[in-house]
Amino acid sequence: MPRFVDLTAPITPSPAELPDILRTDVEFSDHAEGARTIEAMLGVGPELLRDGEGWAVETFTRLGTHNSTHVDAPYHYNSTISGEPAKTIDQLPLEWFYAPGVVLDMSHKADGDAMTVAEAQRAIDAAGHDLRAGDIVLVRTDRDQFLDALDYMARGPGVTVEATRWLHEQGVRVMGIDAWGWDAPLHLQAAEAKERGEAGIFWAAHQADLEYCQIERLANLRELPPTGFLVSVFPLRLVGGSAAPARAVGIIPS
Repeated sequence: MPRFVDLTAPITPSPAELPDILRTDVEFSDHAEGARTIEAMLGVGPELLRDGEGWAVETFTRLGTHNSTHVDAPYHYNSTISGEPAKTIDQLPLEWFYAPGVVLDMSHKADGDAMTVAEAQRAIDAAGHDLRAGDIVLVRTDRDQFLDALDYMARGPGVTVEATRWLHEQGVRVMGIDAWGWDAPLHLQAAEAKERGEAGIFWAAHQADLEYCQIERLANLRELPPTGFLVSVFPLRLVGGSAAPARAVGIIPS
């Protein structure tokens, strides 16, 4: 049997302090409430149910498509990519999301110190991986340790636009990171963009005009070997979506 490593961050209700745009809110309905619902809907009383219990259900009252482990579609980055309408999450080929993986260890890097082309190449060599078109590249930063921290989105080194373009040139179409975002933290990019007064600095790797996907908010990359495993990360089929939650799993052959 292969070994399965869950690379998906747990979905839990957000702390009260988190802004609405970043929140996940869940309402839990227990078996007693389910029994009352069944009686109201269908006239079946609790005496006709096992142990007098009905169904338990949960309702997401707030879950942004980017507020859990998710896959970004090209449409998230811009409305057009290379002059064509950018693809939404439901328009992407399924074969992109089940492929050999490689882990690039950037856990030593400081917040905002984005991974360069040379660093990506050295990490691939260190992993002993022969990078091929279609491989899924996972950047390990260990910032998943701060998933529950209020400053989680301000952590992580990020990846340079040059490194993103280089990976795309190698045929990589799915790239992931165990931090809030693929780019360096937004507040750092915003400060640099305003200081220099230039376009192409803020959100540079996202807006690289490339047809590719990012997996963001991964977890447990430290539990994977550097190479020799498969990644399964199928996003929900949200028609017209800029992204969708996904269950990311590393599959290590026995």
